[in-house]
Amino acid sequence: MTFTTGDGVGVDERTTDHEPIAAPAAVPRVLLAERHTLVREGLRGLLSEHMQVVDAVADGHALLASATRLQPDLVLLGIALPGLNGLDAVRQLGRLCPLGRAIFVTEHAEPTYVREAFRAGAAGYLVKSAVFAELLVAVREVVAGRRYLCKASMPELAEILAEPRPAPGKLSDGLTIRQREVLQLVAEGRTAQQAAEVLHISRKTVEYHKASLMRSLGAHSCADLTRYAFAHGMIGT
Repeated sequence: MTFTTGDGVGVDERTTDHEPIAAPAAVPRVLLAERHTLVREGLRGLLSEHMQVVDAVADGHALLASATRLQPDLVLLGIALPGLNGLDAVRQLGRLCPLGRAIFVTEHAEPTYVREAFRAGAAGYLVKSAVFAELLVAVREVVAGRRYLCKASMPELAEILAEPRPAPGKLSDGLTIRQREVLQLVAEGRTAQQAAEVLHISRKTVEYHKASLMRSLGAHSCADLTRYAFAHGMIGT
């Protein structure tokens, strides 16, 4: 498989543990996930002229539900999605939508986020300052089975991402999926009961995970948990 940067340079991927990519449909079926309504609807209008937008959602849980139901060829998403952030959503997409590929479209241009996005399973990465024409290039490359890194990202990342097992970045940690889900909801200001309803678990289970997070992260308050979640790309500003 080839990794393509925004300047058109191809880099051979040396990973061999990926399943073969199925041939994309003539017109890609795209699922869009973006928390801001104006940005989401604007992208939906622009993309609809070039591909089939099967759904447009505002949070990570809705993204997973829609991807499971619709099985799109491609998912375009942000990182700081409410409820379940984009990085954790992509970590689950491979199981729920095995033939779908993901492209991040985000305001985060820092190398840490780029690296972590590809470690999570993304196939492409663009920052929102990119022009729309580059997004179309990224879509074309990704549905053809290649990876794409936008022009605004650091050139040396192409070499890092071509390694078989990229080193963990600061956004990686030893938390379980459930702990990360509870952490994000708490950081967003949800009560234990509200988090329980979102995750379809009991309030006591939420409180257990919250207490465990406080101990393992050395946190003393919800504010400490919120700062940790923000630093690890789980919530936006």
